[in-house]
Amino acid sequence: MTTTSADNAAADHDDVATTPDLPGTAATIALIAAEAGVSIPTVSKVLNGRTDVAAVTRARVEEVIDRHQYRRRRARSQTGPGLLDLVFHELDAGWAVQIIKGVESVAGPARMGVVLSELGGAHRPRQEWLDDVLARRPRGVILVLSDLDPAQRRQLETRSIPFVVVDTAGEQPAGVPTVGSANWAGGLAATRHLLGLGHRRVAVISGPVDVLCSRARIDGYRTALDEAGITVDPSLVRYGDFFVGGGYTHGMDLLDRPERPTAIFAGSDFQALGVMRAARELGLRVPEDLSIVGYDDLPLTEWIGPPLTTIHQPLQEMAATATRMVLAMARGEAPSNPRIDLATELVVRESTAPPATV
Repeated sequence: MTTTSADNAAADHDDVATTPDLPGTAATIALIAAEAGVSIPTVSKVLNGRTDVAAVTRARVEEVIDRHQYRRRRARSQTGPGLLDLVFHELDAGWAVQIIKGVESVAGPARMGVVLSELGGAHRPRQEWLDDVLARRPRGVILVLSDLDPAQRRQLETRSIPFVVVDTAGEQPAGVPTVGSANWAGGLAATRHLLGLGHRRVAVISGPVDVLCSRARIDGYRTALDEAGITVDPSLVRYGDFFVGGGYTHGMDLLDRPERPTAIFAGSDFQALGVMRAARELGLRVPEDLSIVGYDDLPLTEWIGPPLTTIHQPLQEMAATATRMVLAMARGEAPSNPRIDLATELVVRESTAPPATV
């Protein structure tokens, strides 16, 4: 194999890390290369996310790296410009903008550029995305409603690239830093508000069933009904998609029936907009005939007619907190609290009122 100056330069960047299974020794790329039966430049290519390495060879090298718990030494200086990777499972014009603003509020003053990626609706990135991240060597990665499998986490950890998950899609393993909000409390507050107005037939349209925050909001809804002594009607519990279409489809189905609900808790503001459209097409007035509560408190909720009662989720603050956390980890600081859930708050506007008949 021909060794290029670029390969040698990349190899020179790789440092050592204490090797737990060989006390007093250190894992170097030379040792890793020898055990994997490859050249030093090949190990360097794997560490740097280069794609010109056969999959079988890459897997063999990664196995040796993982076995020795190799960790690339962080750059000696963390000052000056750098990059952060921000990846969404799916970009949404309103919700995602709030997250981006929160990241930029911290990244901008820190002179960090932000690389934006979307996973096309998937909650886990493909290896090609990870290879690009390894090649960029950002200061850190922020994953929004997405996560990494164990092998992907190890690849970032061995390159000393910290990562934080925002609004996690599923339960994260111990040690994975996460920033979210009190989704159960939000679902509880939204449903309590509707029950307090006198509604007894309350439906819920949450997000996808495989997303943790969706289930948490419905758990809060169930708890509120239980407190009020109301049995949950399974036909009134729906899992949508967080988008307008999901709210509209489920809204039409729930409202176009003889015993329709008098109130609907929508698991996102966009789904609430879909419910509003369904109600309008069926000749129902909001809030006179139907009360609606949304979730997120996006800026548009104040301007629609009627202004939407919703649960304020501190999206910008969540993103800013995650950014500060990942930058601190890039400096070698361990997070004092790796699991942070920020408070949610009910914002009452004009889309909710007592039912016409109690």
